Amino acid sequence: MRRAFWLRHGPTHAKVITGWRDVPADLSDHAQIARLDAYLPAQAVMISSDLNRAEATADALSPRLRLPHEPDLREFHFGEWEGQGFDAVSQSAPELSRAFWEGGEDICPPNGESWAMVIARVSRASDRVLAQHPDQDVIFTCHFGAILTQIARHSGLSAYQAYAHTIPPLSVTEFHQREGRWSVVRIGYCP
Repeated sequence: MRRAFWLRHGPTHAKVITGWRDVPADLSDHAQIARLDAYLPAQAVMISSDLNRAEATADALSPRLRLPHEPDLREFHFGEWEGQGFDAVSQSAPELSRAFWEGGEDICPPNGESWAMVIARVSRASDRVLAQHPDQDVIFTCHFGAILTQIARHSGLSAYQAYAHTIPPLSVTEFHQREGRWSVVRIGYCP
């Protein structure tokens, strides 16, 4: 059996849509980080998004074999919505924002990415890393949206169904591979 652990970065406390904005993570919950560290396999390879909040979260764990940061593991690019509050976006673009958040798989924020674009981007990165390390467990330290795409991909869920999952900061979503097929074992688990 092979395992992939998708770790969401520490909280940002941002009250706006963050996306590709490079905001720091609050890594002051040392007890939760220690529990995560104990839960995650020490011999796994680790890769993170290239955004600071994911890099810093990976750095807060015990040393593991670290791969170069991967831009394709970034959060959704929300384009012109980044840095705005959800209420402001829904007031300025009510139909578009509703269609996007209700799981319109080809709906993009202005100058941003659609669900279909993000699932393709994150899946390419995941497949590449897993193929390069075929006999190892892998820890992906990344973002809420990136994790949701993989839950949907390996569970056959729509974007709308995937958005219903809760993925807390500093939580693990775990996948196991048996006979070439990945399945979701835990979602948003906080050890």
